[in-house]
Formats: sequence, structure tokens, C-alpha cells
Amino acid sequence: MGKKPDTQAPKATELAESAWVITLFCVVCGAGIGWLVTLLADWLVKLPWAPLEGPARLLTSIPEPGLTIGAVAVGALVGLLVGFIAVHESLSADISDSRVVLTIRDASQEFTHDEIALVFRDGKQLVLLGPNRLEIAREDCGLPWRRLADAFAEHGYSWADEDPHRHEFRRWVPGTPGLPEGADALLRARAEARNKQDDAEDARELRRELTRLGVVVRDENKRQYWRMPQQPGATH
Repeated sequence: MGKKPDTQAPKATELAESAWVITLFCVVCGAGIGWLVTLLADWLVKLPWAPLEGPARLLTSIPEPGLTIGAVAVGALVGLLVGFIAVHESLSADISDSRVVLTIRDASQEFTHDEIALVFRDGKQLVLLGPNRLEIAREDCGLPWRRLADAFAEHGYSWADEDPHRHEFRRWVPGTPGLPEGADALLRARAEARNKQDDAEDARELRRELTRLGVVVRDENKRQYWRMPQQPGATH
């Protein structure tokens, strides 16, 4: 008998940042900062005048080696907490021939192959573009870009190293003409949300609302830029 053909679908590629590497890095950095604080405090108390002289004298009043051990331990503990937050905020990607799943903050977005016309890198962000040139996903990404590009290409997705539509973006200012009804108000709200550190999820939701209106948004520093892949009112 001849060999039975392999009809099994190619295995999906799963990419995720290493949780223990992120956490260890943050712990080491925190411990290092704790140690540097003791050196800084010792230097400040020797100056004729210095800012934070009171807290510095309070720190240096703790006898060694207790001061250094305590500062390093507190720094490491803070680093551990930051590491847990960083792991929670990190992006993972599950890529197969039929679909892509992006997971961040314990929430997943799933896209079929037909929904994705192009995948590209925009600075530190991973972007998925639909057939109508609307962005269907834009996420901060710490994954290795070469591995991402190879994984998407392996499973039949088009990849670009930069945004092919970047030249179409215009800077947003309040009252900008050419936007569909309601978009200017959403951009105002999003600008306010981006200025508040605890409103990141609100800014993400407002981006999705703008996408429903046919407006693509990208951020650069504290400025918002926009483009219109379609005319207002067109279906997408």
C-alpha cells in the first residue's frame, strides 16, 4: 500500500514574551536601583546643601549592612511587582493558516485569514490591516520582529516592515475638516484619555469607535494623526 497523504493542517505558531525573563529583568533592575539609592543618599548628606536632605539623612541613619540589604530588597520587591504588570501587559500571538489570535491583558482578539490583507510593523506596534485598508488591530509589541515576520509569511500572510499608508495621515487638531460626523468629538475624548495614565483602555475603545466611522488613527508622541481609507458613509 502506498503512503497515506498527510492531510493534517500545518501547526500553528505561538509567540509570547518569556514571563520569567521579563520578571527577572525587572527584579534585577529594581534591586540595582535600590542599591543606587543608598549611594545617592550617602552622597547627598555630604553636600553643604542638597534637595531631599532630610530623607537622605533618615536613610543613612540606618546602620550597614541593614541599609543596603533593605534597599536592595525593597527595590527587588518593587521590580517584581512591575514585572508582573509587564507580563500582564505583554502581547502574545497565535498564528495559523486559518486565523490569528492576539492576546493582551487577558483579552483575545481573533481574526480569520480572509479578514487580514496585510500585517506590518509601525515603530513598536504590530498592525493588522483589513482588505478595505482599515486597521483591525494595533497593539504595542515586544515580540522579536524577525520571528513575527517569518511566522506570518510561513502561514501565508502578507508582511511589510513599515506602514505603506503612512504618507496619508494628517495631524488632528480640534475642528479639523474632512472628518465624518462624530469623529472630531471622539478624537477630543481620546486625546484626553491618552493624557491620563489610567485611561489606556478607554483610549483603545475610542480607537475602535473611530474605526467604525472609517477613521484610522496613529499616535506619535502626544499627537494624533488620522486618515480616511473610505469616504464617509461607505460600507466597510
